[in-house]
Amino acid sequence: MIRIDILPDNVLLDIVDFYVNIESPFLFKVEIERWQSLVHVCRRWRSLVFGSPRRLNLRLYCTPKTPARDTLDVWPALPLIVWGSMTPSSGVDDVVVALEQGNRVCQLSLQHLAERQLDKLLAAMQVSFQEPTRLRLFSDSETSPVVPDSFLGGSAPHLRTLELEGIPFPGLPKLLLSATHLVYLQLSNIPHSGYISPETMVALLSVLSSLQWLTLRFQSPQSRPDWVNRRPPPSKHTVIPALNRFVFKGVIEYLEDLVTFIDVPQLDLLNITFFNQIDFDAPRLVQFISRTPILADCDAHVLFEDRSATVRHSFHLRDSTIEISCREPDWQLSSVAQVSNTCLPPLSRIEDLYIWHLYSQLIWKSDAIENTLWLELLLSFPAVKNLYLPKEFAPGIAAALQEIVGTEVLPSLQKICVEGYEPLTHFQKNTRQFVAARELSGHSITISLWDGRWTRRRRRRRY
Repeated sequence: MIRIDILPDNVLLDIVDFYVNIESPFLFKVEIERWQSLVHVCRRWRSLVFGSPRRLNLRLYCTPKTPARDTLDVWPALPLIVWGSMTPSSGVDDVVVALEQGNRVCQLSLQHLAERQLDKLLAAMQVSFQEPTRLRLFSDSETSPVVPDSFLGGSAPHLRTLELEGIPFPGLPKLLLSATHLVYLQLSNIPHSGYISPETMVALLSVLSSLQWLTLRFQSPQSRPDWVNRRPPPSKHTVIPALNRFVFKGVIEYLEDLVTFIDVPQLDLLNITFFNQIDFDAPRLVQFISRTPILADCDAHVLFEDRSATVRHSFHLRDSTIEISCREPDWQLSSVAQVSNTCLPPLSRIEDLYIWHLYSQLIWKSDAIENTLWLELLLSFPAVKNLYLPKEFAPGIAAALQEIVGTEVLPSLQKICVEGYEPLTHFQKNTRQFVAARELSGHSITISLWDGRWTRRRRRRRY
Protein backbone atom coordinates (compact mmCIF):
# COMPACT_ATOMS: atom_id res chain seq x y z
CA MET A 1 0.00 0.00 0.00
CA ILE A 2 1.33 3.43 -1.01
CA ARG A 3 1.26 6.12 1.64
CA ILE A 4 -0.36 9.18 0.07
CA ASP A 5 1.57 11.57 2.30
CA ILE A 6 4.87 10.64 0.65
CA LEU A 7 3.64 11.42 -2.88
CA PRO A 8 5.32 14.43 -4.52
CA ASP A 9 3.14 17.54 -5.02
CA ASN A 10 2.81 17.10 -8.79
CA VAL A 11 1.46 13.54 -8.41
CA LEU A 12 -0.89 14.51 -5.60
CA LEU A 13 -2.13 17.44 -7.69
CA ASP A 14 -2.90 15.07 -10.57
CA ILE A 15 -5.00 12.94 -8.20
CA VAL A 16 -6.84 15.98 -6.85
CA ASP A 17 -7.44 17.21 -10.42
CA PHE A 18 -8.97 13.85 -11.36
CA TYR A 19 -11.23 13.94 -8.30
CA VAL A 20 -12.37 17.57 -8.66
CA ASN A 21 -12.84 18.08 -12.39
CA ILE A 22 -15.89 16.10 -13.50
CA GLU A 23 -16.73 16.19 -17.20
CA SER A 24 -20.47 16.86 -17.28
CA PRO A 25 -22.62 19.77 -18.54
CA PHE A 26 -25.00 19.37 -15.56
CA LEU A 27 -23.22 19.84 -12.25
CA PHE A 28 -24.81 20.73 -8.94
CA LYS A 29 -23.50 22.42 -5.81
CA VAL A 30 -22.15 19.18 -4.32
CA GLU A 31 -20.06 18.45 -7.43
CA ILE A 32 -18.90 22.04 -7.98
CA GLU A 33 -17.73 22.41 -4.39
CA ARG A 34 -16.36 18.93 -3.72
CA TRP A 35 -12.88 20.48 -3.48
CA GLN A 36 -13.91 22.02 -0.13
CA SER A 37 -13.64 18.67 1.65
CA LEU A 38 -10.01 18.38 0.54
CA VAL A 39 -8.82 21.66 2.07
CA HIS A 40 -9.86 20.42 5.51
CA VAL A 41 -7.64 17.31 5.36
CA CYS A 42 -4.37 19.02 6.30
CA ARG A 43 -2.35 22.17 5.79
CA ARG A 44 -0.42 20.68 2.84
CA TRP A 45 -3.59 19.74 0.98
CA ARG A 46 -5.09 23.16 1.67
CA SER A 47 -2.01 24.88 0.32
CA LEU A 48 -1.92 22.59 -2.73
CA VAL A 49 -5.60 23.17 -3.65
CA PHE A 50 -5.56 26.94 -3.15
CA GLY A 51 -2.23 27.14 -4.99
CA SER A 52 -3.77 25.85 -8.24
CA PRO A 53 -7.23 27.47 -8.50
CA ARG A 54 -7.25 27.67 -12.31
CA ARG A 55 -6.05 24.15 -12.96
CA LEU A 56 -8.56 22.72 -10.48
CA ASN A 57 -11.27 25.07 -11.74
CA LEU A 58 -12.20 26.10 -8.20
CA ARG A 59 -15.59 27.83 -7.98
CA LEU A 60 -18.20 28.74 -5.38
CA TYR A 61 -21.86 27.87 -5.93
CA CYS A 62 -24.55 30.31 -4.75
CA THR A 63 -28.30 29.70 -4.85
CA PRO A 64 -31.29 31.88 -3.85
CA LYS A 65 -31.20 30.05 -0.50
CA THR A 66 -27.45 30.38 0.07
CA PRO A 67 -26.33 32.88 2.74
CA ALA A 68 -24.11 34.52 0.15
CA ARG A 69 -22.38 37.03 2.39
CA ASP A 70 -21.23 34.31 4.80
CA THR A 71 -19.99 32.18 1.90
CA LEU A 72 -18.05 35.06 0.38
CA ASP A 73 -16.44 35.94 3.73
CA VAL A 74 -15.25 32.38 4.44
CA TRP A 75 -13.61 31.45 1.14
CA PRO A 76 -11.02 33.13 -1.11
CA ALA A 77 -12.15 35.32 -4.01
CA LEU A 78 -12.96 32.45 -6.37
CA PRO A 79 -15.26 32.60 -9.44
CA LEU A 80 -18.98 32.44 -8.57
CA ILE A 81 -21.76 30.34 -10.04
CA VAL A 82 -25.18 31.82 -9.22
CA TRP A 83 -27.79 29.19 -10.01
CA GLY A 84 -31.30 28.18 -8.96
CA SER A 85 -35.07 28.44 -9.25
CA MET A 86 -37.05 31.17 -7.58
CA THR A 87 -40.39 30.76 -5.79
CA PRO A 88 -43.11 33.40 -5.40
CA SER A 89 -41.93 34.01 -1.83
CA SER A 90 -38.20 33.93 -2.63
CA GLY A 91 -36.19 36.96 -1.75
CA VAL A 92 -33.32 38.05 -3.97
CA ASP A 93 -31.10 39.68 -1.35
CA ASP A 94 -28.58 36.82 -1.27
CA VAL A 95 -28.46 36.73 -5.07
CA VAL A 96 -27.91 40.50 -5.19
CA VAL A 97 -25.03 40.14 -2.70
CA ALA A 98 -23.39 37.64 -5.06
CA LEU A 99 -24.04 39.86 -8.09
CA GLU A 100 -22.31 42.74 -6.37
CA GLN A 101 -19.15 40.69 -6.99
CA GLY A 102 -19.72 41.20 -10.72
CA ASN A 103 -16.07 40.69 -11.60
CA ARG A 104 -16.25 37.16 -10.13
CA VAL A 105 -19.57 35.84 -11.53
CA CYS A 106 -18.77 33.28 -14.24
CA GLN A 107 -22.23 31.68 -14.61
CA LEU A 108 -25.69 33.02 -13.79
CA SER A 109 -28.91 31.01 -14.15
CA LEU A 110 -32.18 31.98 -12.46
CA GLN A 111 -35.58 30.56 -13.37
CA HIS A 112 -39.23 31.37 -12.56
CA LEU A 113 -38.48 35.02 -11.89
CA ALA A 114 -41.42 37.20 -10.87
CA GLU A 115 -41.57 40.84 -12.00
CA ARG A 116 -40.46 42.31 -8.66
CA GLN A 117 -37.58 39.82 -8.42
CA LEU A 118 -36.37 40.57 -11.92
CA ASP A 119 -36.55 44.32 -11.24
CA LYS A 120 -34.12 43.97 -8.33
CA LEU A 121 -31.76 41.73 -10.26
CA LEU A 122 -31.62 44.03 -13.27
CA ALA A 123 -30.85 46.96 -10.98
CA ALA A 124 -27.86 45.02 -9.61
CA MET A 125 -26.58 44.13 -13.09
CA GLN A 126 -26.00 47.57 -14.56
CA VAL A 127 -22.25 47.35 -13.98
CA SER A 128 -19.67 45.58 -16.11
CA PHE A 129 -19.59 41.79 -15.76
CA GLN A 130 -16.43 40.79 -17.57
CA GLU A 131 -16.26 37.11 -16.57
CA PRO A 132 -19.67 35.46 -17.33
CA THR A 133 -19.50 32.61 -19.83
CA ARG A 134 -23.12 31.52 -19.31
CA LEU A 135 -26.21 33.63 -18.59
CA ARG A 136 -29.77 32.27 -18.22
CA LEU A 137 -32.75 34.33 -17.04
CA PHE A 138 -36.27 32.86 -17.27
CA SER A 139 -39.27 34.96 -16.26
CA ASP A 140 -42.79 33.73 -15.50
CA SER A 141 -44.24 37.22 -15.30
CA GLU A 142 -46.78 38.37 -17.89
CA THR A 143 -45.34 41.91 -17.80
CA SER A 144 -41.60 41.59 -17.33
CA PRO A 145 -39.61 44.84 -17.17
CA VAL A 146 -37.63 45.75 -20.27
CA VAL A 147 -33.90 45.11 -19.88
CA PRO A 148 -32.04 48.46 -20.17
CA ASP A 149 -29.14 49.02 -22.56
CA SER A 150 -26.81 49.37 -19.56
CA PHE A 151 -27.30 45.69 -18.69
CA LEU A 152 -23.90 44.10 -17.85
CA GLY A 153 -22.36 47.49 -18.51
CA GLY A 154 -23.08 46.95 -22.21
CA SER A 155 -20.31 44.38 -22.64
CA ALA A 156 -19.97 40.59 -22.35
CA PRO A 157 -16.66 39.62 -23.98
CA HIS A 158 -16.44 36.07 -22.55
CA LEU A 159 -20.09 35.07 -22.96
CA ARG A 160 -20.57 31.71 -24.70
CA THR A 161 -24.18 30.86 -23.74
CA LEU A 162 -27.10 33.27 -23.43
CA GLU A 163 -30.67 32.18 -22.70
CA LEU A 164 -33.51 34.63 -22.07
CA GLU A 165 -37.13 33.53 -21.70
CA GLY A 166 -40.08 35.90 -21.35
CA ILE A 167 -37.70 38.86 -20.93
CA PRO A 168 -37.86 41.84 -23.34
CA PHE A 169 -34.44 43.13 -24.32
CA PRO A 170 -34.60 45.25 -27.50
CA GLY A 171 -31.05 46.45 -26.87
CA LEU A 172 -29.66 42.89 -26.97
CA PRO A 173 -27.88 43.27 -30.35
CA LYS A 174 -25.76 46.09 -28.95
CA LEU A 175 -24.62 43.90 -26.04
CA LEU A 176 -23.89 40.88 -28.22
CA LEU A 177 -21.64 42.83 -30.55
CA SER A 178 -19.03 42.39 -27.81
CA ALA A 179 -19.81 38.66 -27.36
CA THR A 180 -17.63 37.50 -30.23
CA HIS A 181 -17.23 34.00 -28.70
CA LEU A 182 -20.97 33.31 -28.31
CA VAL A 183 -21.82 29.69 -29.19
CA TYR A 184 -25.42 29.28 -27.95
CA LEU A 185 -28.16 31.94 -28.18
CA GLN A 186 -31.71 31.12 -27.05
CA LEU A 187 -34.40 33.80 -26.96
CA SER A 188 -37.73 32.18 -26.00
CA ASN A 189 -41.22 33.51 -25.35
CA ILE A 190 -40.08 36.92 -26.64
CA PRO A 191 -42.66 39.59 -25.71
CA HIS A 192 -43.56 42.15 -28.36
CA SER A 193 -41.85 44.80 -26.23
CA GLY A 194 -38.61 42.93 -26.92
CA TYR A 195 -39.10 42.68 -30.69
CA ILE A 196 -35.91 42.59 -32.76
CA SER A 197 -36.35 43.12 -36.50
CA PRO A 198 -35.08 40.55 -39.04
CA GLU A 199 -32.63 43.12 -40.44
CA THR A 200 -31.15 43.76 -36.99
CA MET A 201 -30.91 40.03 -36.33
CA VAL A 202 -29.07 39.46 -39.62
CA ALA A 203 -26.58 42.22 -38.77
CA LEU A 204 -26.01 40.55 -35.40
CA LEU A 205 -25.55 37.07 -36.86
CA SER A 206 -23.00 38.40 -39.32
CA VAL A 207 -20.55 39.14 -36.47
CA LEU A 208 -21.25 36.03 -34.35
CA SER A 209 -18.89 33.78 -36.29
CA SER A 210 -18.75 31.15 -33.51
CA LEU A 211 -22.52 30.77 -33.07
CA GLN A 212 -23.64 27.14 -33.37
CA TRP A 213 -27.20 27.18 -31.95
CA LEU A 214 -29.83 29.88 -32.47
CA THR A 215 -33.35 29.80 -30.97
CA LEU A 216 -35.90 32.56 -31.67
CA ARG A 217 -39.37 31.97 -30.21
CA PHE A 218 -41.84 34.84 -30.18
CA GLN A 219 -44.68 35.05 -27.68
CA SER A 220 -47.41 35.99 -30.17
CA PRO A 221 -48.06 36.67 -33.90
CA GLN A 222 -48.04 40.37 -33.03
CA SER A 223 -44.28 40.34 -33.57
CA ARG A 224 -44.04 40.69 -37.34
CA PRO A 225 -42.01 42.80 -39.78
CA ASP A 226 -43.29 45.74 -41.81
CA TRP A 227 -43.80 44.37 -45.31
CA VAL A 228 -44.82 47.76 -46.72
CA ASN A 229 -41.15 48.82 -46.71
CA ARG A 230 -39.77 45.33 -47.30
CA ARG A 231 -36.22 45.19 -48.66
CA PRO A 232 -35.57 43.32 -51.93
CA PRO A 233 -33.52 40.08 -51.83
CA PRO A 234 -29.77 40.76 -51.67
CA SER A 235 -27.33 39.93 -54.44
CA LYS A 236 -25.03 38.30 -51.87
CA HIS A 237 -26.00 36.38 -48.72
CA THR A 238 -24.38 36.65 -45.29
CA VAL A 239 -22.76 33.31 -44.41
CA ILE A 240 -23.20 32.09 -40.83
CA PRO A 241 -20.30 29.61 -40.87
CA ALA A 242 -20.68 27.63 -37.63
CA LEU A 243 -24.47 27.56 -37.17
CA ASN A 244 -25.83 24.00 -37.23
CA ARG A 245 -29.02 24.31 -35.12
CA PHE A 246 -31.80 26.81 -35.84
CA VAL A 247 -35.08 26.82 -33.90
CA PHE A 248 -37.82 29.35 -34.72
CA LYS A 249 -41.37 30.14 -33.60
CA GLY A 250 -43.27 33.07 -35.05
CA VAL A 251 -45.04 34.28 -38.17
CA ILE A 252 -43.98 33.19 -41.61
CA GLU A 253 -43.30 36.78 -42.69
CA TYR A 254 -40.53 37.20 -40.09
CA LEU A 255 -38.78 33.99 -41.07
CA GLU A 256 -39.08 34.85 -44.76
CA ASP A 257 -37.31 38.17 -44.18
CA LEU A 258 -34.64 36.60 -41.97
CA VAL A 259 -33.60 33.72 -44.23
CA THR A 260 -33.57 35.96 -47.31
CA PHE A 261 -30.24 37.41 -46.21
CA ILE A 262 -28.35 34.41 -44.80
CA ASP A 263 -26.72 31.14 -45.82
CA VAL A 264 -26.13 28.37 -43.28
CA PRO A 265 -23.93 25.74 -44.96
CA GLN A 266 -23.46 23.60 -41.81
CA LEU A 267 -27.15 23.43 -40.82
CA ASP A 268 -28.17 20.01 -39.47
CA LEU A 269 -31.35 20.90 -37.56
CA LEU A 270 -34.09 23.29 -38.65
CA ASN A 271 -37.08 23.39 -36.29
CA ILE A 272 -39.88 25.81 -37.29
CA THR A 273 -43.20 26.50 -35.56
CA PHE A 274 -45.67 28.85 -37.23
CA PHE A 275 -48.62 30.48 -35.56
CA ASN A 276 -51.83 29.49 -37.30
CA GLN A 277 -52.47 31.63 -40.36
CA ILE A 278 -54.28 31.37 -43.68
CA ASP A 279 -51.40 31.82 -46.12
CA PHE A 280 -48.24 29.71 -45.83
CA ASP A 281 -46.65 30.79 -49.11
CA ALA A 282 -42.90 31.11 -48.44
CA PRO A 283 -40.78 31.20 -51.62
CA ARG A 284 -37.76 32.69 -49.82
CA LEU A 285 -37.84 29.93 -47.20
CA VAL A 286 -37.89 27.38 -50.05
CA GLN A 287 -34.77 28.99 -51.52
CA PHE A 288 -33.06 29.03 -48.11
CA ILE A 289 -33.70 25.33 -47.48
CA SER A 290 -32.54 24.56 -51.03
CA ARG A 291 -29.20 26.17 -50.18
CA THR A 292 -28.62 23.74 -47.30
CA PRO A 293 -28.04 19.95 -47.28
CA ILE A 294 -30.85 19.45 -44.76
CA LEU A 295 -33.23 17.50 -47.05
CA ALA A 296 -30.66 15.22 -48.66
CA ASP A 297 -31.55 11.49 -48.52
CA CYS A 298 -34.21 11.81 -45.82
CA ASP A 299 -37.60 10.30 -45.04
CA ALA A 300 -40.76 12.28 -44.27
CA HIS A 301 -43.19 12.20 -41.35
CA VAL A 302 -46.55 13.96 -41.15
CA LEU A 303 -47.83 14.06 -37.58
CA PHE A 304 -51.20 15.28 -36.25
CA GLU A 305 -51.56 16.15 -32.54
CA ASP A 306 -54.12 17.86 -30.31
CA ARG A 307 -52.61 21.33 -30.69
CA SER A 308 -50.51 21.16 -33.83
CA ALA A 309 -49.65 19.46 -37.10
CA THR A 310 -46.08 18.79 -38.20
CA VAL A 311 -44.11 17.96 -41.33
CA ARG A 312 -40.73 16.49 -40.52
CA HIS A 313 -37.85 15.27 -42.66
CA SER A 314 -34.99 13.42 -41.01
CA PHE A 315 -31.87 11.45 -41.87
CA HIS A 316 -29.31 10.48 -39.23
CA LEU A 317 -28.37 13.75 -37.45
CA ARG A 318 -30.07 16.03 -39.96
CA ASP A 319 -33.57 17.10 -39.11
CA SER A 320 -36.06 19.57 -40.61
CA THR A 321 -39.40 20.21 -38.91
CA ILE A 322 -42.20 22.65 -39.72
CA GLU A 323 -44.99 22.72 -37.13
CA ILE A 324 -48.25 24.67 -37.30
CA SER A 325 -50.02 25.62 -34.08
CA CYS A 326 -53.61 24.61 -34.83
CA ARG A 327 -56.36 22.55 -33.16
CA GLU A 328 -59.04 21.82 -35.79
CA PRO A 329 -58.30 18.63 -37.80
CA ASP A 330 -59.45 20.09 -41.13
CA TRP A 331 -57.28 23.19 -40.62
CA GLN A 332 -54.38 20.96 -39.63
CA LEU A 333 -54.64 18.91 -42.82
CA SER A 334 -55.05 22.03 -44.95
CA SER A 335 -52.04 23.71 -43.32
CA VAL A 336 -49.82 20.65 -43.69
CA ALA A 337 -50.76 20.35 -47.36
CA GLN A 338 -49.95 24.03 -47.88
CA VAL A 339 -46.63 23.83 -46.06
CA SER A 340 -45.55 20.76 -48.03
CA ASN A 341 -46.38 22.46 -51.32
CA THR A 342 -45.22 26.03 -50.67
CA CYS A 343 -42.66 26.11 -47.82
CA LEU A 344 -40.41 23.25 -48.88
CA PRO A 345 -38.31 22.63 -51.99
CA PRO A 346 -39.58 19.94 -54.39
CA LEU A 347 -39.57 16.74 -52.35
CA SER A 348 -38.38 14.61 -55.26
CA ARG A 349 -35.88 12.50 -53.28
CA ILE A 350 -38.12 11.27 -50.46
CA GLU A 351 -39.06 7.62 -50.87
CA ASP A 352 -40.61 6.85 -47.44
CA LEU A 353 -43.63 8.79 -46.16
CA TYR A 354 -45.14 8.20 -42.69
CA ILE A 355 -48.54 9.66 -41.80
CA TRP A 356 -49.83 9.24 -38.27
CA HIS A 357 -51.24 10.94 -35.17
CA LEU A 358 -50.90 11.37 -31.41
CA TYR A 359 -54.39 12.63 -30.67
CA SER A 360 -55.56 12.08 -27.12
CA GLN A 361 -59.06 11.67 -28.56
CA LEU A 362 -59.44 11.15 -32.28
CA ILE A 363 -62.08 13.38 -33.92
CA TRP A 364 -61.82 12.99 -37.67
CA LYS A 365 -64.48 13.04 -40.33
CA SER A 366 -64.14 11.64 -43.84
CA ASP A 367 -65.71 13.70 -46.62
CA ALA A 368 -65.03 15.07 -50.09
CA ILE A 369 -63.16 18.14 -48.80
CA GLU A 370 -60.89 15.99 -46.67
CA ASN A 371 -60.22 13.65 -49.61
CA THR A 372 -59.12 16.63 -51.71
CA LEU A 373 -56.78 17.81 -48.96
CA TRP A 374 -55.23 14.33 -48.63
CA LEU A 375 -54.54 14.37 -52.38
CA GLU A 376 -52.97 17.85 -52.13
CA LEU A 377 -50.65 16.55 -49.42
CA LEU A 378 -49.69 13.38 -51.29
CA LEU A 379 -49.08 15.42 -54.44
CA SER A 380 -46.04 16.96 -52.71
CA PHE A 381 -44.18 13.65 -52.64
CA PRO A 382 -43.69 12.47 -56.23
CA ALA A 383 -40.85 10.03 -55.43
CA VAL A 384 -42.50 8.15 -52.54
CA LYS A 385 -42.28 4.39 -52.93
CA ASN A 386 -43.44 3.35 -49.45
CA LEU A 387 -46.48 4.89 -47.75
CA TYR A 388 -47.10 4.17 -44.04
CA LEU A 389 -50.56 4.89 -42.59
CA PRO A 390 -52.24 4.64 -39.18
CA LYS A 391 -55.39 2.56 -39.09
CA GLU A 392 -57.48 5.60 -38.13
CA PHE A 393 -56.57 7.49 -41.32
CA ALA A 394 -56.57 4.50 -43.65
CA PRO A 395 -60.27 4.67 -44.69
CA GLY A 396 -60.12 8.38 -45.56
CA ILE A 397 -56.87 8.06 -47.51
CA ALA A 398 -58.21 4.97 -49.27
CA ALA A 399 -61.26 6.96 -50.37
CA ALA A 400 -58.99 9.74 -51.61
CA LEU A 401 -56.83 7.31 -53.61
CA GLN A 402 -59.93 5.84 -55.27
CA GLU A 403 -60.55 9.22 -56.87
CA ILE A 404 -57.21 9.17 -58.70
CA VAL A 405 -57.51 8.36 -62.41
CA GLY A 406 -53.92 8.73 -63.61
CA THR A 407 -50.50 8.69 -61.94
CA GLU A 408 -50.19 12.37 -61.08
CA VAL A 409 -50.34 11.51 -57.35
CA LEU A 410 -47.67 9.15 -55.93
CA PRO A 411 -46.49 8.01 -59.38
CA SER A 412 -43.64 5.91 -57.90
CA LEU A 413 -45.68 4.19 -55.20
CA GLN A 414 -44.84 0.50 -54.69
CA LYS A 415 -46.07 -0.37 -51.19
CA ILE A 416 -48.76 0.76 -48.74
CA CYS A 417 -48.29 -0.32 -45.12
CA VAL A 418 -51.25 0.07 -42.77
CA GLU A 419 -50.72 0.05 -39.01
CA GLY A 420 -52.69 -2.69 -37.28
CA TYR A 421 -55.50 -2.68 -39.86
CA GLU A 422 -57.37 -5.93 -39.35
CA PRO A 423 -58.79 -7.38 -41.43
CA LEU A 424 -56.50 -5.94 -44.12
CA THR A 425 -58.98 -7.08 -46.77
CA HIS A 426 -61.16 -4.05 -45.97
CA PHE A 427 -58.40 -1.65 -46.95
CA GLN A 428 -57.55 -3.75 -50.01
CA LYS A 429 -61.19 -3.65 -51.08
CA ASN A 430 -61.41 0.13 -50.60
CA THR A 431 -58.32 0.68 -52.76
CA ARG A 432 -59.06 -1.98 -55.39
CA GLN A 433 -59.80 0.52 -58.14
CA PHE A 434 -56.64 2.52 -57.43
CA VAL A 435 -54.42 -0.58 -57.33
CA ALA A 436 -55.98 -2.02 -60.50
CA ALA A 437 -55.40 1.24 -62.39
CA ARG A 438 -51.74 1.24 -61.41
CA GLU A 439 -51.32 -2.39 -62.48
CA LEU A 440 -52.73 -1.53 -65.90
CA SER A 441 -50.04 1.14 -66.23
CA GLY A 442 -47.33 -1.37 -65.30
CA HIS A 443 -46.85 -0.32 -61.66
CA SER A 444 -47.90 -2.96 -59.13
CA ILE A 445 -48.63 -1.97 -55.52
CA THR A 446 -48.50 -4.29 -52.51
CA ILE A 447 -50.51 -3.72 -49.33
CA SER A 448 -49.32 -5.03 -45.97
CA LEU A 449 -49.57 -4.54 -42.21
CA TRP A 450 -47.19 -2.20 -40.38
CA ASP A 451 -46.14 -2.10 -36.74
CA GLY A 452 -45.67 1.63 -36.18
CA ARG A 453 -44.68 1.57 -32.53
CA TRP A 454 -41.01 2.38 -33.10
CA THR A 455 -41.93 5.41 -35.19
CA ARG A 456 -44.45 6.57 -32.60
CA ARG A 457 -41.79 6.50 -29.87
CA ARG A 458 -39.29 8.26 -32.09
CA ARG A 459 -41.64 11.09 -33.00
CA ARG A 460 -42.23 12.07 -29.38
CA ARG A 461 -38.78 13.66 -29.34
CA ARG A 462 -38.75 17.45 -29.07
CA TYR A 463 -36.14 20.15 -29.43
